[in-house]
Amino acid sequence: MAGIYIHIPFCRKACHYCNFHFSTSLVRAERMVKAMNTEITLRANEIAGSIETIYFGGGTPSILKPSQIAMLLDTISSCYNMAASPEITLEANPDDISMEKALAWKQMGINRFSIGVQSFADENLRWMNRAHDASQSIACINTIREAGFENFSIDLIYGTPGQTHAAWISDLDQAIELKIPHLSCYALTVEEGTALHHMIGSGKKESISTDEQAERFDALVKRSAAAGYMHYEISNLALPGMESKHNSAYWEGKPYLGIGPSAHSLSGITRSWNIADNLQYIQSIEAGTLPREAEVLRPIDQLNEYIMTALRSSKGIQKDVVVKKWGLEKWLSMEQSIQPFLIGGKALATGDRLTLSMEGRFFADGIASALFFLEN
Repeated sequence: MAGIYIHIPFCRKACHYCNFHFSTSLVRAERMVKAMNTEITLRANEIAGSIETIYFGGGTPSILKPSQIAMLLDTISSCYNMAASPEITLEANPDDISMEKALAWKQMGINRFSIGVQSFADENLRWMNRAHDASQSIACINTIREAGFENFSIDLIYGTPGQTHAAWISDLDQAIELKIPHLSCYALTVEEGTALHHMIGSGKKESISTDEQAERFDALVKRSAAAGYMHYEISNLALPGMESKHNSAYWEGKPYLGIGPSAHSLSGITRSWNIADNLQYIQSIEAGTLPREAEVLRPIDQLNEYIMTALRSSKGIQKDVVVKKWGLEKWLSMEQSIQPFLIGGKALATGDRLTLSMEGRFFADGIASALFFLEN
């Protein structure tokens, strides 16, 4: 199984926490899509096996013309072996979704949406500088359902400055009431270079409270479980059978092909990434050159990545996987390293696997780093 990720480096409107590039003209956007289409052909059959998932993400893919998305899908189909029923996801903003577009996307093969709702509270959306309001979010969910889509996800953000606990509970309750099949819930992080980072640094916005974010996460865990959602990855929850196949493949270390500026790829033990600059990317592709760098992952690098991604998922670190790929000694070492977290209630050991408790999931990165190996 392999997947393809199409990174669309355009945003119609900036969010305070967003650092995507902007689409400056329709001509540039058209040129970018053609370059991405060419990259697919230049990398034909780069990954063996059938393509099980395709994901249009990053920026705002829904601002593209349906014909542009169809062209990319047609090129992928001509260059790769396709599975019988691949999962094909399109990220979209609520205000970009109409019945006309939804039906066009469905006709070309899109069968899953990831919708950037972010919040059902207008005051939070205004703080995030989103172009849509809460009523448009609910309307777009009704639209895609009327168009025949049953598989979709919405993004929700918690822990923003000024967000009350009651407001977060309201967001969760609204999503549960709407019976959203899949939820991706993220704690707001402050990245250097973003508008939010500068505003907090200058005192124009209040700083983020990790204690409050932990409180919001605890509410997410308890409320979603009561509603029947499976918390199968730290930030992702799904009703039974509605897990994201594409994202699950990332966490399981399966190969994938990344198309577009700054997109990453993983093929066997090699990871590669395209340059981030839009114009340089376009010019390189038009000259017939792939604008990317690559690195070969050492066995110890592969193990550390497995630790990081496996701990984020409900499957956890599995003994048979570790022993088969890296040896029994590595498994025994991890069993020792995780002891403090077992005692503290942040990790669980069930004999053949190591997982995080719900409390421990909020500290996943720190726990993973404690298990990392520095050398072979």
